Amino acid sequence: MSDLPHVPGVLTADEVAETAQSIAALQQSCGMIPWFPDGHCDPWNHVETAMALDVAGLHHEAARAYDWLRTMQRPDGSWHNYYWADGSVKEHKLDTNVCAYIATGVWHHWLCTGDRGFVEHLWPSVDAALTWVLGMRRSDGLPLWAREIDDTPWDYALLTGSSSIAHALRCGARLAELVGDDRPTWNDAQSVITQHVQQRPGVFEPKDRWAMDWYYPILAGALTGEAGRARLDRHWDRFVIPDRGVRCVSDEPWVTAAETAECALAYAAIGDMDTATLLLDWTRAHRHDDGSYWTGLVHPGAVAFPEGERTAYTGAAVILAADAIAGTTTASALFRHADD
Repeated sequence: MSDLPHVPGVLTADEVAETAQSIAALQQSCGMIPWFPDGHCDPWNHVETAMALDVAGLHHEAARAYDWLRTMQRPDGSWHNYYWADGSVKEHKLDTNVCAYIATGVWHHWLCTGDRGFVEHLWPSVDAALTWVLGMRRSDGLPLWAREIDDTPWDYALLTGSSSIAHALRCGARLAELVGDDRPTWNDAQSVITQHVQQRPGVFEPKDRWAMDWYYPILAGALTGEAGRARLDRHWDRFVIPDRGVRCVSDEPWVTAAETAECALAYAAIGDMDTATLLLDWTRAHRHDDGSYWTGLVHPGAVAFPEGERTAYTGAAVILAADAIAGTTTASALFRHADD
């Protein structure tokens, strides 16, 4: 297991393999990876689980996950928010961040596998998805959050979603260069989004209660260096319960392992591996013997909430954080922006 991420004293390579297998065990014959047995799937978390499978060397399973996205893509390039395993739609909303994330995932798959043929196979889906996302921009260049199929879009943009979209556009531009079908306007579009994040944060719909709005601009590389460090330092006490992890929302004692692992990714992104490692260590309280993770624990009693729920995307976030800290795979730098 030496080729898998290993964070000494925190997570072994064998444990990473166990978590990856717990994710793979959920994969349906169609390639879809639900949140939990008999559960639903959303395309964003589906991509995150596929990335974790690639980190663990389960490239066939990851490719099947991406192929499922290709087969489920709508003619306009988008995906619905939630699907059941039989392909039926649970929630019809079309979310720009959800739809953009395939570009990040396919670039990650390329970094892990070097499989150009698969990139070319998925390129039409990536191209259509990002084209749809950019078609949802308002006049200032920010993609609107979402729309219903038969209704006008919401009139606001989200900080977390926009930061993730900017990262996806950078990944998509690299994929375009790789396949020889350049999209220079994608880099221009991500620059506009990043400038808003850095210089005009007030243009986003306020979501200050949510931890993701705290750390995700750093995780996605929209804020780097001292600006990223300052943001993380400023809100640490608001979102972190020491020795427990990161609250999903600032006003509840509900620590989620996914937010804690993603916050570890944000610290790794600015090169603070000590804090990233500490955060990853705190996710161990959520871990089960089979490698899966409780979605969240409510403190002080460490009561699992939602009751009995262990989610594939939670284990995936742990694997991605371990890889970013350990620097094991060729894709480990995807969320490390210290040198940007």
